[in-house]
Amino acid sequence: MTALGWARASVRRFLLVLLLPGLGAVIAGELWLGWRTASDAADAAYDRSLLGAVKSIDSSISTASGGIGVELPYRMLEFFELTAQGQVFYRVATEDGLVEIGSAGLPAPPRPLKTGQPQFHEGDYLGHAVRVGSYARELSPPLAGHAGPQRVVIQVAETLEARNDFRRALVLQSLARDVLLMLAATGLLALAIAWAMRPLDRLRQEVDARDPQDLTPMDDTGAPAEVRPLVQAINHHIERHREQTEARRRFIDDASHQLRTPLTTLATQVAYAQREADPAAQRQVLETIREQLDETIRQTNQMLSLARADSAPPQRQPFDAVALAEALVRQWWGLAREQGVDLGLDAPDGPLPLSGEPDLLREALANLLHNAIRHGGAGSHVTLVVRAETDGSVQLAVVDNGPGLPADELARAGERFFRGRGGALPGSGLGLAIVRTVSQRHGGQMAVSTGPEGRGLTVTITLPAARASETTSG
Repeated sequence: MTALGWARASVRRFLLVLLLPGLGAVIAGELWLGWRTASDAADAAYDRSLLGAVKSIDSSISTASGGIGVELPYRMLEFFELTAQGQVFYRVATEDGLVEIGSAGLPAPPRPLKTGQPQFHEGDYLGHAVRVGSYARELSPPLAGHAGPQRVVIQVAETLEARNDFRRALVLQSLARDVLLMLAATGLLALAIAWAMRPLDRLRQEVDARDPQDLTPMDDTGAPAEVRPLVQAINHHIERHREQTEARRRFIDDASHQLRTPLTTLATQVAYAQREADPAAQRQVLETIREQLDETIRQTNQMLSLARADSAPPQRQPFDAVALAEALVRQWWGLAREQGVDLGLDAPDGPLPLSGEPDLLREALANLLHNAIRHGGAGSHVTLVVRAETDGSVQLAVVDNGPGLPADELARAGERFFRGRGGALPGSGLGLAIVRTVSQRHGGQMAVSTGPEGRGLTVTITLPAARASETTSG
């Protein structure tokens, strides 16, 4: 299983699997260091005994007779052999080897001996692994017949049984101590991980215990610093869910509020048409029913557009604002001609790149054009204006010289279901609300003001400039 798989399975298991091998490596390194320390300690202790035996033999060497005389300290050698728990060998010889006493053939030191400085090394003697201590000093006086200075070499060797047993005992003690330490560390680590995971367990229990309708933020005041970002992320998700739930509830309320009256009116008109015997009167009622159905369909489409602008996930893409405006003017030119309205376009010759959702923006501008053409009446002028500002933003405005809105109602333009008191034609009051929501969804804003020369209405959508990465991604 990969590290990611372990982490998904259990954080506790992941931490233990990650840390225990590290502890094992530390223990292995400590054992190696323990072996080295034990070896150095054993060698230091036993080498001091070897040096003591060498010094004892050295003190019994005499050259007063012209030759080498050695009075061996047998009791000391017996005690040393008993302590070493093995065999002990010695050798006393001149450096040139002409005079030699004791065990011939002891391993020579690997490096030249320095006068008065002992040297210890391991070797093999008569099939036994031995540790040898070698020491050299000048003879005073030298042997008879030797003119210059002369050195004597003293060597004492012991087998390694006791030394190895002592080393092994130290290593086993170190191993037992390290195993106990590892078990204790593992237990403490498991307890520490369990203790550290308690805030997550409490968080899980709190989330599980919550009512499905409870969308209040969770309290993170008592959470550790490492857990607080998780609580904040959960609260952010709760807030988004609350906003979506509120948008759905608002849509249901809006739909029930807006559709109840026209559907009741349609039912009344259908009942009246059923009772009417005159074919001409029936046709007039059916024409009224058709107009009411068209308005109801339009209101329903507006509410669906508003719900989509409120809650649908954004799907931004690059587009050309000028091309969008030209397509809208061509789409609404036929209706404007039927109503006797002069519909025009004021836009630059070149493209104006934007990034956003062109379908929603087209729906918002279509609502503005529909309202301006419908309420302006015959002889009015409606212009769709597209212009780029110096800061890189783009403005899309619908300007008309129709009846407009009173000054005291301009501030409320854009509220849902708000219709001016001068509106003679039926409507839902959602057109400007859709425009405002689409503007905010694009990071822009909507502004409503009187038209040119104090007549009519101007509705302006200001959108931020598209980033270079967005304009080239398509």
